[in-house]
Amino acid sequence: MEKRFFTEPAIYIDEVSIQVMDLTRSILFYTDMIGFQILSESNQEAVLTADGIRPLLRLVQPEGVLPKEERKAGLYHVAILLPARTDLAAFLAYMLRKKYPLGAADHLVSEALYLNDPDGNGIEVYHDRPSTNWHWNKQQVAMTTDPLDGDDLLAEDYPEWHTLPSETIIGHIHLHVADVEAAKVFYVQGLGFSVTTTYPGALFLSTKHYHHHIAVNVWNGAGAEQPTKNSVGLQWFSLAIPDVSLREQMVECLAKLGFQVRKEADQVWTADPSGNRIKLVIAPHDK
Repeated sequence: MEKRFFTEPAIYIDEVSIQVMDLTRSILFYTDMIGFQILSESNQEAVLTADGIRPLLRLVQPEGVLPKEERKAGLYHVAILLPARTDLAAFLAYMLRKKYPLGAADHLVSEALYLNDPDGNGIEVYHDRPSTNWHWNKQQVAMTTDPLDGDDLLAEDYPEWHTLPSETIIGHIHLHVADVEAAKVFYVQGLGFSVTTTYPGALFLSTKHYHHHIAVNVWNGAGAEQPTKNSVGLQWFSLAIPDVSLREQMVECLAKLGFQVRKEADQVWTADPSGNRIKLVIAPHDK
């Protein structure tokens, strides 16, 4: 894992908040199966971490929660980035022992495992290959969805899986949207991301030459509607911005494009054209 893609001046995913049906059940899943630690917990919310300091994933059980709605905009998956290939091997071995349903893919830039939490929220667990091995054609990076060589991965000299390594972060987020072109305007013109690759019905975006910090797709159908506010799925995610002045520039750009921005004390909120809520936070400078 190359930290330059997740420190200033990059703009990257800081934290993701998802809504769940049963908080107790979800805490058990994310701690026992995935390996998070609990940073804080209340009756309706738990904040999860990998290093005991930095919040990464927030689980929320809203009042009157409804099951996940199909064919809606919102979360496709939240992607958990592990520091090394040996960590992914250890996680794969652990999940195989648990006999938990998995998908897998080799994306050239990374190797990834896919699963759902008990409510159907999508999760990717992956590691990056060294960026020196990524293949760029001008501003487009080569990415595929090839079969993962699980035997080769398990041939690594991996440790026993207990918890997520402390260096684990949220590597990217992948979203269902109603319209890819509208999303492109928001994320490129409004927030300053660059398109790194395209795929049928999907777009991948990043800053500072990462393969992608954000992806959007219309695989739930063009024109997919926003889910009910209290249904299972994405509540919001935060983007880490290098400094206040850049955040103000982003706010101005979004406003000129006609997107709403809401300021609450020192918090700045917006939403993409499909209603995916985003908190714009100032990146921590002590990592």
